[in-house]
Amino acid sequence: MKQTRWQQVRSLAKARWRAGTQRVRVSLPKIVLATVGSVFSYWFAEHVLGHPGPLFAATSALISLNFASTSHVRRTVEVALGCTLGIVVGDLLLNVFGHGLWQAAAVVFISLALSRFLDSGVVFSMQFGLQSLLVVLLPAPPGGPFTRSIDAVVGGVVALILILAWPRDPRRVPATDLAKLLRALSSAMRDLASALVRDDAPAAWHALVLLRGTQPLVEKAARELTSAEEMIRLSPAGRRHRGEIQRFRRVQRQADLAVRNVRALCRRTASLMSHHVLEAGAREDVAQALEELADAVGLLAGSVGETSAGARDSLRAAARDRLIAVAATLDPVRLGGGDPQAMGLVMTLRPLSVDLLEAVGVPHESAVAYLPRLRGGEARERVEEEPSDEE
Repeated sequence: MKQTRWQQVRSLAKARWRAGTQRVRVSLPKIVLATVGSVFSYWFAEHVLGHPGPLFAATSALISLNFASTSHVRRTVEVALGCTLGIVVGDLLLNVFGHGLWQAAAVVFISLALSRFLDSGVVFSMQFGLQSLLVVLLPAPPGGPFTRSIDAVVGGVVALILILAWPRDPRRVPATDLAKLLRALSSAMRDLASALVRDDAPAAWHALVLLRGTQPLVEKAARELTSAEEMIRLSPAGRRHRGEIQRFRRVQRQADLAVRNVRALCRRTASLMSHHVLEAGAREDVAQALEELADAVGLLAGSVGETSAGARDSLRAAARDRLIAVAATLDPVRLGGGDPQAMGLVMTLRPLSVDLLEAVGVPHESAVAYLPRLRGGEARERVEEEPSDEE
């Protein structure tokens, strides 16, 4: 028993060691950035501006370059402004109220109220209030109370300059997130196709659950692209990637729509199979179309994550050709075999194929033109946003 416990402790210690080592390895560039920023800010304020002990210059830079914010220009600016404005407001209120506990309470209250008025960000508000509190509680520096405000500005500016100048490819993180999202979408489509072939309604419901689990990926991909767009607007080094970031944004928007469409398809398919109203031939036809669409999504995922321009263009072209071929088969009368329920599933595949074609760069009008013309009326080729994922 003692040996078993010892083995458990060793196993836990090894796991913690590996996890800690991995975190340090991944965060090493950020550690270097924060170290350089804080020490340089202190040196600049002390030796260039002549401020004795410019603690707020170092802390402002270090807080602005924290591990959560070094990838996001907006968040870095938010933290830097929170620190700087908190110190400025603290200095101003210090001249009005003086030192003391009740004065500290008044400063914190006013600072937090003002921060919430200026911005909804939680980090901004907390940094604003914390820096104001420190200004009131700590003794004024020899250079006068507003010396700390200048030090905070120095730290914030240094942090922002380092973020913009740091050699970082703005495409890397969005590409990774988009590829992961597209692979998850492709996998869910294959699962649904397999469920159709087996007439397995629970498997179709399971595919829907998996797709709902992709929502954090959808949101993260959108956030990282927003950060990349901020980077290429502000950083001269990142502007050469503007075209590719714009393509990523197009893929992200269409992937979001595609996920919504496949969710709707999963719900409808699972419900129909639960009532055993789909014929075997119709199920196999829809499953085949889904498999081919999933193949194209897999190719698109590969193109997004590919670093070589030639390989990326080749994969995107292959995905486009596959999608065009599938779109040409999506005739609800032919695939549905006259079954109204199966025809409804094919009608759901049509806007899905249009969304995916747009993701690979095909204009909307051209994407719609690849679909077979419907008999007896016009089709709505764009599915509307889902009313709820809990239906």
